[in-house]
Amino acid sequence: MKKIKILIADDHTLVRAGLAAFLLKTSEDFEIVGEAADGVEVIAAARKLKPNVILMDIAMPKLGGLEATLEIKKMNPDIKILILTQYEDPLYVRRCLKAGASGYILKKAVTPDLITAIHAIASGEMYIHSAVASSVVEGYLSKKRGEPTEDLYDSLTDREKEVLKLIAEGFTHKETADILKISARTVVSHQDNICSKLSLHSRFDLVKFAIKHDIVKINHSEV
Repeated sequence: MKKIKILIADDHTLVRAGLAAFLLKTSEDFEIVGEAADGVEVIAAARKLKPNVILMDIAMPKLGGLEATLEIKKMNPDIKILILTQYEDPLYVRRCLKAGASGYILKKAVTPDLITAIHAIASGEMYIHSAVASSVVEGYLSKKRGEPTEDLYDSLTDREKEVLKLIAEGFTHKETADILKISARTVVSHQDNICSKLSLHSRFDLVKFAIKHDIVKINHSEV
């Protein structure tokens, strides 16, 4: 049987090591092909290593798991992404699934549930952990009932979402440009577009929006 190639993305070294050890000990079906500590690293690793499944943390430095998922799915739609996080917020679940993730599971569920989730998404299925599944159903029902479910974040392009995340994290225009491999002038243009779409008037407003709408956490340390 062909092994499932797994890439682990988390900004904590011990978490990555623990996950790798757990997966290799629990199942002979898995091969850990690499690790990444932030969104930029995981995009590069996905391009080079072509894993079958990525275990993706949400809160990482530079680009987060959501932004990385958007990029990776555009680059290689065949790669399956399983969000592995501590965040139970329904907004995160909906955003990640909309970005192309095939599954969402909580870190506190690193038990046989994780093994089941990896096998499920590797075979083309979806997997939503029971602790957050009800929020996904409720979101779907609200949409069917015609209730407003608009997320202003969705009005932004994928690149604007990346720029918003980085600027809100405190990166300068030049640093943001270097990370995204675009010009600083282009970053400024994206920032202007973001502010126009969201009716914001300054970088400070942009940061407040990012915090209020859970695009960044004031302290994104996660274990």
